[in-house]
Amino acid sequence: MQWPPHITVAAVIERQDRFLVVEEETDEGRVFNQPAGHWEPGESLIDAVIRETREETAWRFRPLGVVGIYQWRVPRTGTTYLRFCFHGEVDEPRVERPLDTGILRAVWLSRQDLEREQRLRSPMVLRCIDDYLAGHRFPLEILHAID
Repeated sequence: MQWPPHITVAAVIERQDRFLVVEEETDEGRVFNQPAGHWEPGESLIDAVIRETREETAWRFRPLGVVGIYQWRVPRTGTTYLRFCFHGEVDEPRVERPLDTGILRAVWLSRQDLEREQRLRSPMVLRCIDDYLAGHRFPLEILHAID
């Protein structure tokens, strides 16, 4: 088991019953995920999700709240992830901006499309969407950075 856990952020972004997701190349092949990535030293969780969304989709993300905090242990490796999932909105993408290495494309898919794909980066992908659809939304003020 790898410890400490990998701390990550993710963004749930919905427009007209579709969600902005990325298709990415991994060691296990092509998969879909929310715009997501690791929290880096010196940044807030909010800054991290804004940065990751921009790097992976070219869209500028404005977080509106927190969907939930998720813990997942990868059965095959024992690696544990702690994901802070945000919801929010995006403006138009900067098409000239290259996407992160490994990101093949950013695309809008319905929840049903994602479930049919069955090529998800982790079970957290649908869980975050389902929690968002169930109305799980907490104010950003639940996060506190104490210096």
